[in-house]
Amino acid sequence: MTDLAEQSMLLVVALISNLVSAMAGGGAGLLQLPALIFLGLPFSMALATHKIATVALGAGATLKHAQQRNTHLAFALLMLTAGIPGVIIGANVILSIPEHIAKASLGMLTIALGVYSYFKKQLGKTQNTKNRTLGGYIGGAFGLFILGFFNGSLTSGTGLFVTMWLVTWFGFDYKRATAYTMILVGLFWNGTGALTLALLTTVKWEWLPMLLLGSLIGGYSGAHIAVKYGNPLIKRVFEVVTILVGLSLIISTLP
Repeated sequence: MTDLAEQSMLLVVALISNLVSAMAGGGAGLLQLPALIFLGLPFSMALATHKIATVALGAGATLKHAQQRNTHLAFALLMLTAGIPGVIIGANVILSIPEHIAKASLGMLTIALGVYSYFKKQLGKTQNTKNRTLGGYIGGAFGLFILGFFNGSLTSGTGLFVTMWLVTWFGFDYKRATAYTMILVGLFWNGTGALTLALLTTVKWEWLPMLLLGSLIGGYSGAHIAVKYGNPLIKRVFEVVTILVGLSLIISTLP
């Protein structure tokens, strides 16, 4: 494959995967990570390169969501404080343990998320705030810490879990939950994981410009579509992406 064809493929894959991810609230690794492995990178290098590229997804989505003011600083700080320690621990663990059992389990759970959302017709369509007591925040923070660990240690789908956690535990609608996920997970959690992995393993730096460009444009465009069309579209995209991500994770563990 020529350098031009290779770079063009990287741009297209990054653009499509991050466009859909910004709409669904996660799942960029569904296409991007397998594509990097298909193009010849070993898993650890592909994971580190992918993580760095997804930071641009968060940046692109942040540019759009910040204009809508769908997030609040206090809750954003809760997500950072609870999630980032989990991300650092998870990123340190992933390179030293077998991944097939964890990926298969995550795949089944991710499919269950999509199925659950599909049958709960009103889930996430309207804002219904709950668990805003001290105990509720502590429970929510613990859940975010666990999800941060999986975000740092596993390859794709964890942003979808964060979106669903914000919808079910805190009562956000899909639009607000997706905004928090794209900004806090996409930009800060993934940034922390990317930095940690970059210190631990090799990165394919020459592939990053196209991946970052595609992620930035895809993230902004996906967030724009999500803001414009609202909760019904985000909910449906979330359900489709969760099922596809779950199947992808399970298939990736097969011999």
